[in-house]
Amino acid sequence: MRAVFDTNVIVAAVLSSRGAPARLLEAWTEGAFELVTSPRLLGELRRVLAYPKIRAHITPADAAGVVSLIETGSVIVEDPQAPPVVTSDDPEDDFVIALAQHTRSILVSGDSDLLVLANRIPVMSPAEFALRLGL
Repeated sequence: MRAVFDTNVIVAAVLSSRGAPARLLEAWTEGAFELVTSPRLLGELRRVLAYPKIRAHITPADAAGVVSLIETGSVIVEDPQAPPVVTSDDPEDDFVIALAQHTRSILVSGDSDLLVLANRIPVMSPAEFALRLGL
């Protein structure tokens, strides 16, 4: 099984060792599924982890370690060029939809603009994906 994690899932896992995002990150490192990412998504993760409100909770070294973990352990694919078949109300989300679609992955997100599309695309909340994995 393949999954694309929206940036908010990784950030949530980093900020709290409890909860579904952290359990999913741990399950991924144990080989429960393949995590798929791309250069653009990695760039977004770097940018978000550098926000002052995030840096108040995570050191630059820990942020770099998270990015390194994702870079070295995930399947990195080229950024999709084609728009997704289904779009979000937030055009900024269309890229991550296209990435999941292009790689035939489940999109895991805490973003309500994406979760409302669950009847049209394979998208799940972290809690739903954790249940699917039996966590």
